[in-house]
Amino acid sequence: MKKYDVAVCGGGFAGISAALAAAREGKKVILFEKEYMLGGLGTAGLVTIYLPLCDGFGHQVSFGIAEELLKLSITYGAEARYPGNWIDNIGARTEKDKRYEVQYNAQVFAILAEKLLLENGVDILYGSYVVGVSTENNRITKLYVENKSGRTAYSVGSVVDATGDCDIAHFAGVPTALFEQGNGLAAWYYYSNPSGYHLQMVGVLDTPDERRSEEEEKPLTNRRFSGLDGKEISEQVCLSHKITLEHWLKKRETDENAVISTIATIPQNRMTRKIVGEYELAHTEMHTYFEDSIGMVSNWKKRGPIYEVPFRTLYHREMKNLIVAGRCTSVNETLWDVMRVIPCCAVTGQAAGTAAAMTDDFSTLDVSKLQQKLKENGVVLHEKDIIK
Repeated sequence: MKKYDVAVCGGGFAGISAALAAAREGKKVILFEKEYMLGGLGTAGLVTIYLPLCDGFGHQVSFGIAEELLKLSITYGAEARYPGNWIDNIGARTEKDKRYEVQYNAQVFAILAEKLLLENGVDILYGSYVVGVSTENNRITKLYVENKSGRTAYSVGSVVDATGDCDIAHFAGVPTALFEQGNGLAAWYYYSNPSGYHLQMVGVLDTPDERRSEEEEKPLTNRRFSGLDGKEISEQVCLSHKITLEHWLKKRETDENAVISTIATIPQNRMTRKIVGEYELAHTEMHTYFEDSIGMVSNWKKRGPIYEVPFRTLYHREMKNLIVAGRCTSVNETLWDVMRVIPCCAVTGQAAGTAAAMTDDFSTLDVSKLQQKLKENGVVLHEKDIIK
């Protein structure tokens, strides 16, 4: 049976961050990813917008791997960016300026992220679903993984659930909560014409308010999708493809040179299932000091709010060696729409991976030692420590 110190389930931005952090602590790490590229919604889902690391008033909030991956995403240039990369001390960053964010190339980022993980000794297993777990004495002892080789059992020390759907916690019987409202339909795609390569955002998937057109404000369908049922997901994807084609054909009426370049290859679901952790962070707890903070995130939808993220939002004591990252974290439904995006996934991923390298019992971890490790790796933990 194959054994790993740390198993990271899911290769989106949270999983990338977790695997990288754990490997840098010298642990033997494996990353299971069901697709054949890293990045999740941020690559295969074409949500290729690295949202702000700042609070909208010129103060950087998210640091460490969140900043590292932003820089990685534009290694060879950005498809689009707001002027003034103030992370590199260029341009203004007041409340009157647009917040710095970039649109990056999905394929380039996926390859660069893969290269980074391999260079740090992470084993990557593509085309691989974790389909079940074995538990003993409130610990996950084995992960059961299916891929082209069939079903294989992996013995694990600690497990990071970065699946986006909180699958591992669900399999292990840890308390979870569903996104009751369900996801609206989206049909994003890229097209090219003589003027360049363009991201076409069709549907309700996280288009910032100031950039929504009247067309995009209208739902593509009144149907909502849980993202957790195989038949439903297949119907969702087929409907998305239908709308992509219709939208492109309509575009061709006024732009005959427009050619579809890329379509989303995974369903564009934002929120599905999350852990019920030791603490649930609420959207009203902005600017709140948490002694066990593992980093900070901002609200990409509006200026001002800063949230310290308690370590307790990443685990439940019923499963000692399981920790979550990304959109699986324990937050209320309003804040869920904030915590699901790339910078937040990277912040929680780094914390989860670092913790997983330190212990196989998160309920007894000395959080001050975790915080010291995070600070050593560039993370700022508390709002009071931001240079203003």
